[in-house]
Amino acid sequence: MDFDARVAALAALADPARLRIVDVLDAGDASPGELRTQLGLPSNLLAHHLKVLEQVAIVSRHRSHADRRRTYLRLHRERLVGLLPAASAQGTEVASVERVVFVCTANSARSQLAAALWQQVSPIPVASGGTHPGPAIAPGAVSAARRHGLRLVQERPQSLDGLLRDGDYVVTVCDAAHEDTYATDDKTPIRLAGVSHWSVPDPVAVGTDAAFDAAYDDIAGRVADLAPRLSSQPAADAS
Repeated sequence: MDFDARVAALAALADPARLRIVDVLDAGDASPGELRTQLGLPSNLLAHHLKVLEQVAIVSRHRSHADRRRTYLRLHRERLVGLLPAASAQGTEVASVERVVFVCTANSARSQLAAALWQQVSPIPVASGGTHPGPAIAPGAVSAARRHGLRLVQERPQSLDGLLRDGDYVVTVCDAAHEDTYATDDKTPIRLAGVSHWSVPDPVAVGTDAAFDAAYDDIAGRVADLAPRLSSQPAADAS
């Protein structure tokens, strides 16, 4: 990052509220309403801070692929790299989890690719499930996995019902599943290790190789970022 870009980015971050926004989005994508709830900021002030962060491309937004009235905000961590000479991934806080579970609606594409990508880069066990599982893995996802040398973790979609257990870290990779709140219901008796949301467009709706490859690239980057942040916790230590 050149000097002027560093100055602009640091100026945008030089506010406690904007740093808190970055901290929240560091865990995953969120809607403005979710940010308001977590940070307790009035709508007009939140809008101002988001505009500042968007102007320096630290944060971007797009429409929900489920409820088109919603928007999701995404943190671009690559825009934070190189802001300070001492910046290092070694300072990243590591969470201890038993398993990572990727969730989408049909469990036929995005969550399947995410689980396969996770299996490549982390020893932490992985699974995937759907809030409304489909009858089979999407052919486009199978082809994308083949093109990228991935071995899919499951032979067919499975339901999220009964899948989650204590110590799981849940990642929703589908706006509809996230907005359904099935996996993140506060009333669930499951003690989750953490929850994140990745707002990834549905490649099945488009159906082209390019759409599946775009989903692959998006998920691969997010998996690579999350993997160093999680460490394996043996089941015996979860009590």
